[in-house]
Amino acid sequence: MSVFTTVTPDELSAWLLRYSIGSLLHLEGIAAGIENTNYFVTTTQGRYVLTLFEKIKAHELPFYLNLMAHLADRGIPCPRPIASSSNEYLGHLNGKPAALVTCIKGADVKTAGARECSVVGKLLGDLHLAGQGYGPTMPNPRGPQWWHAAARQVAPFLDACATSLLQAELRFQSSCRHAELPRGVIHADLFRDNVLWDGARIGGVIDFYFACTDVLLYDVAITVNDWCLSEGPALDYARVQALVDAYGRVRPFSTEERKAWPAMLRAAALRFWLSRLYDLHLPRPGKLVHAKDPLPFQRLLAYHVSRSDDAQALLVH
Repeated sequence: MSVFTTVTPDELSAWLLRYSIGSLLHLEGIAAGIENTNYFVTTTQGRYVLTLFEKIKAHELPFYLNLMAHLADRGIPCPRPIASSSNEYLGHLNGKPAALVTCIKGADVKTAGARECSVVGKLLGDLHLAGQGYGPTMPNPRGPQWWHAAARQVAPFLDACATSLLQAELRFQSSCRHAELPRGVIHADLFRDNVLWDGARIGGVIDFYFACTDVLLYDVAITVNDWCLSEGPALDYARVQALVDAYGRVRPFSTEERKAWPAMLRAAALRFWLSRLYDLHLPRPGKLVHAKDPLPFQRLLAYHVSRSDDAQALLVH
């Protein structure tokens, strides 16, 4: 959610004529994140988020926008896309595909306890169930094929220890087969900064632009790796148990999922280690760009490799 493409108030005012959301009052760039250009947009009728898509192709965007509308219709607290006067969610602004969505009330939390993890676990379970009725599919753009390509590109920047860990994990993941695991729509990026809290309740979940069709358990592992991370690095087992227990009450885990849990934790750590390495060492130019430190995920992956037996005991439904 960095600003790569500049939009002026005059340009946006002209663009907003195709929508019935009032006149522009204020435009503010959003610095957090690294994939798209985002602005807060305040009009005489409300507050919205404008996204200009820097990487995703226009023909892929209906998957994400229609997914948010689908989930919002089913009670998932998430941004709802705003249709233009021609009933289209997607437009073009300054040469980029662009869309407006409702602005979710709330703020992210920097630290989370067992209560927050339980609430997030239930939310993720609800999201997975609501997504089962969504027809379109999208292969994971950050799946194993991307892992290998990204690994080759970041290799020159790694020391011997990191290179050894990365190559060993790629070999391990290549030996894993997950064809028997439940699949469906996943958020694929449900970190603390993508869940906004309105007091003690969740105001909404945001940033669906990594959503895809993949293994549901992988989404749980991605979420645990951020929400339940402790010092060291290590996972706080009380928070992990709170999150997976709440999720499992919505969608119980299968025997196959319990067996695959340690490998999924490792896959989730690998994916975000690689993406952060890529964004740090191979950045795109832009204003307000925020690249995140890859080292915590390198350490987390090493931790998971050393604690696979302990991890499996946590998925007990």
